[in-house]
Amino acid sequence: MNGSTNLSPLPASKALDNYFLEARSKLLDLAGILDRIGRGAEAGAVGQDPRLTKIRQALEILQDPSGRRAERVQQLFSLGYEAGWERPKAR
Repeated sequence: MNGSTNLSPLPASKALDNYFLEARSKLLDLAGILDRIGRGAEAGAVGQDPRLTKIRQALEILQDPSGRRAERVQQLFSLGYEAGWERPKAR
């Protein structure tokens, strides 16, 4: 093998056929989670919670057709690089 792989993307209709039910299931799970958060929230108690803010930002990314959605959502939920970070010590 010469090191270069010619991978062609899965046609959109085939990807939809393969992943529609999985996507539907995950969206229903997320809708349920957001409903539970909404029902359990006191007036504004979680409205400014940074975790909920990130979930809302991720939903905006998912609606953006420009691409790289998985990468962008991963970066949203990732911690930034810290040069002085120390590996946790074993207990």
